[in-house]
Amino acid sequence: MIIGIPREIKTEEYRVGMTPWGVKELVRDGHRVLVEHSAGEGSGFSDEEYLRSGAQLVDKETLFSESELIVKVKEPLPSEYDLLREGQIIFTYLHLAADRSLTATLLERGVVGLGYETLQKRGTLPLLAPMSEIAGRMAPLVATFFLQRHQGGEGVLPTGVAGVRPAKAVVLGAGVVGTNAVRVASGLGMETVVLNRSVEKLRVIDQIYRGRVKTVTMNTSTIAEEIKDADILIGAVLVPGGRTPVLVTRDMLKTMKKGSVIVDVSVDQGGCVQTTRPTTHSDPVYVVDGVIHYAVANMPGAYPRTSTLALTKETLPYIKLIAGLGIERAIKESSEIRSSLNIYRSEIVNENVKKAFEGGA
Repeated sequence: MIIGIPREIKTEEYRVGMTPWGVKELVRDGHRVLVEHSAGEGSGFSDEEYLRSGAQLVDKETLFSESELIVKVKEPLPSEYDLLREGQIIFTYLHLAADRSLTATLLERGVVGLGYETLQKRGTLPLLAPMSEIAGRMAPLVATFFLQRHQGGEGVLPTGVAGVRPAKAVVLGAGVVGTNAVRVASGLGMETVVLNRSVEKLRVIDQIYRGRVKTVTMNTSTIAEEIKDADILIGAVLVPGGRTPVLVTRDMLKTMKKGSVIVDVSVDQGGCVQTTRPTTHSDPVYVVDGVIHYAVANMPGAYPRTSTLALTKETLPYIKLIAGLGIERAIKESSEIRSSLNIYRSEIVNENVKKAFEGGA
């Protein structure tokens, strides 16, 4: 199979879809791998490393016109839409539920859209997990920076000092993002509260931290109560393939402290805070009702070397499977590949994406 690794063009996206050692594995299996010039520079991988691994360096147009399988990190952007062709396989983070334009384009172009974020293995999301770990661990660190007064924050030292209480961090969701956010926030000494609908996950957190982290069953009332005195609010809610539910309304936001910080990691799927809108690494925050909002849609892109290494380790076995069997057999024989299938030519096949799209997302 001919596999293409394009350079990412999303603002401040420095990750790349595959490392040179990943390319070497595919070439060893007999596949032809096309890599766009300078695709790996942001992650510290040179063109020479890709050449030594057996890749061919090409321009973007050649890559898209010849590749049967495109392996990316982020979703295709409007400037790439015309490069897509019927029957081409796109394997990347699609996040279609929050992007009607991209969904319509993929349907119109007749591509096969496979989403990292919906691929399931025994009830887990293995391709989402490494980026969720990074984003979850980043979230408290980012929030602590913007709590500084000269950054517009309320001027609370997250760790506190002797005789002075630390910051309070509220985490919505106890999945991979949420548990990693809890790990860092509590490790920094913050008063940490995690809310989740599943009591089982809260019970695990309670056992791990032995009461040092407050666990609360999540509903509208408990969210409203906990965020009133929060210094940091981390949105860590996920519906695989679907639109994230809005858990914090504008009215609830108005009850939060001025200068507090929201980090909505759920922004890729629309965000769990009503006032969330995507931002970039170069312009990461905005203020609504005195509350700082950080909603960078590609948070792990800030640490591209770590992110690319972690991602390739997880995606490569599935890329090899698709390339070795072909998409038809891979879908038929692998339940994991089937679960990643969002769009098959001109049809939406993922139920959560379908609901979001038909619902006007």
